[in-house]
Amino acid sequence: MVVPLRTDTPLTLVPLSWLIGRWEGAGVLGHPARGETDTRFGQVVEFTHDGRDFLRYTSTTWALDEDGRTTDPLDVETGFWRPQPVDLDTPAPADGPRPVELEVLLTHPTGVVEILAGTARGPRIDLTTDVVARTTTAHEYTAGSRVYGLVEGDLLWALDVSLAGHPMRSYASARLKRVGDGGVDEGPDEPGAPTAP
Repeated sequence: MVVPLRTDTPLTLVPLSWLIGRWEGAGVLGHPARGETDTRFGQVVEFTHDGRDFLRYTSTTWALDEDGRTTDPLDVETGFWRPQPVDLDTPAPADGPRPVELEVLLTHPTGVVEILAGTARGPRIDLTTDVVARTTTAHEYTAGSRVYGLVEGDLLWALDVSLAGHPMRSYASARLKRVGDGGVDEGPDEPGAPTAP
């Protein structure tokens, strides 16, 4: 699959450019801490940039009924994906593209903030929790690992978590289709409005 590359994409973001845009689809989640059977969910994910060398990320999920209609909201994540510059003086490995070091900062409305670290290598991204901070009212979430991949033009992802005293295990996964390729934050709608630093 050919992924179009916008001319205003910063060089540091080029290895992640296949993520840029809006993705929609469905998945399933389930974990002993939830005390219920697997739940089907719908999801919208957006990766955008404003010309600087990071991606802005948002994910929203809703429970789906047996007919695939949305019911209750489930979760929201928002954050930033920060690829680190690639050392072009180091030869690329013989078995594929250069790995890109990646830092991801995520916030959840449940009172959890996490920093993940990992690598992007071509159309595959592996992330593991580095730091978790929780408010006093947040649930007991201690670690997670995520994998994202571009498969047959779709964005597939899976999440394993350590939650509520349970060891790391599968929590959620989904398959999303690209529905928009914009991905550039145009900034404030009102002329003269201040921009974020």
